[in-house]
Amino acid sequence: MNNLNKVGEFKRSTPEGQGVSSQAISHFLKNVHAEGIELHSIMIVRHGHVISEGWWSPYRSDFPHMLFSLTKSFTSTAVGFAVTEGLFSLEDTVASFFPEMDTSQNHKYREIRVRDLLTMSPGHERPTMGGELRQLEDSWVEHFLNTPVEHQPGTRFLYNTSATHMLSAIIQRVSGQQLIDYLQPRLFDPLGITRPDWDTSPEGHTTGGGGLSLTTEEVARFGQFLLQKGCWEGRQLLPKSWIEEAVSLQIVVGEENDDDFRQGYGFQFWLSRCGAFRADGSFGQHCIVVPELNTVVVTTSGVENADKILNIIWRDLLEEMEDRPLPADEEAKAILDEQLNHLTLSTPELIRSSSIVPEVSGRIYRMEANEDDVREVSLLFEAGFCRFVLKDGRGEHHIKCGYQEWVEGTTTMPGNVLHAQYQPDELRVFAKAGWRNNHEFVMTWCFVETPFTDTIVCRFDGQQIWMDRSVNTDHGATRPTLYGVSEPA
Repeated sequence: MNNLNKVGEFKRSTPEGQGVSSQAISHFLKNVHAEGIELHSIMIVRHGHVISEGWWSPYRSDFPHMLFSLTKSFTSTAVGFAVTEGLFSLEDTVASFFPEMDTSQNHKYREIRVRDLLTMSPGHERPTMGGELRQLEDSWVEHFLNTPVEHQPGTRFLYNTSATHMLSAIIQRVSGQQLIDYLQPRLFDPLGITRPDWDTSPEGHTTGGGGLSLTTEEVARFGQFLLQKGCWEGRQLLPKSWIEEAVSLQIVVGEENDDDFRQGYGFQFWLSRCGAFRADGSFGQHCIVVPELNTVVVTTSGVENADKILNIIWRDLLEEMEDRPLPADEEAKAILDEQLNHLTLSTPELIRSSSIVPEVSGRIYRMEANEDDVREVSLLFEAGFCRFVLKDGRGEHHIKCGYQEWVEGTTTMPGNVLHAQYQPDELRVFAKAGWRNNHEFVMTWCFVETPFTDTIVCRFDGQQIWMDRSVNTDHGATRPTLYGVSEPA
């Protein structure tokens, strides 16, 4: 049965029509709020139908969201296409693709196979992660090839973003195309995904281990493609045997227990409880595929502990699913719809103004020397919004904040240190602000195509300003307090 309308678009159904009670989903949403879990979106697909979907304002269905390491599963899928087309095999060695770069003095390096990259077992003692890679200005490939290999490849799991990036570099080497271009006609076009945003490494490779951004529904289509074992709208895009191998146990990751991160690892897929598997990214980006329930659940979010999301999904959603349609429940469905229509991020309750606004508005505060190279800040308070301006070594950056209402805009405001070393040239931002008291002004900046929401507190005392900036992820990481002084009024 074709459960899609135009290319890649899911049909919709009531939850009860696919064996799930609206009441169970309502209970899930209430518990997400009660447990302080910051979801940005959720989509539940059962039997090929979307049965529930929601976005926490200011996030929206049409905004792509950074996927971080969920990207790795797309890179794995590209390897599946390349192997199927005979471009290389899983037993080929990495060294064979880059003979001109073989500068390693460690003989074990020459034993690393494509299979070992897929299973995160190239033999390194320490990983190279996404944030670390992004600080490198030279070749990521050479960095990998010059990293000592202390263990026999294929024997020891160690999560390593560099290993995945090498898969992208290999595909580009053998196909002559960047990974994103290689996947476009093979996967993205059939799934109805227009060319997505995907970062590039310094030497021009698609960043295989991260950097892909998609909408929630586009990720759900990928999950459905996996659930259907490579078949899409009647076409077998990728052999069923490859999908089965990629999402089966390939390497043990630790002592097995109920933790979803201890069930084992496939080819860039995590195995989950009850025969499920998932593509998984930092801060709670999930594409959970549960074959036994014919279900796909996708979340985007901004959390530090992804286990909390996985546990509540299993407890409140997946364990409540029935294998038959349920009687219609219009009252419960109406309650659920009301919840879904009013999802919003939690922000502090603040007051709209302060008696010191006339004193501080438009003042330029010159900041003491600081590690973020912030040189000046100013705030201009107008009738419907406040404009915050920060000047650093890169230039001048603006964010427009509504008074307790989101204002949409774009900004070049720096954030790479707080934001896992991601620093696009420009970011879409929704911002709101208000006064905590007569001397403390609080801004919330939600970068809606990322997991990141920053809180900025400006404290005023005469001609002085103190500014603190923190982020919702990474345990609420903060930057050092900035201090500045303005000229007398």
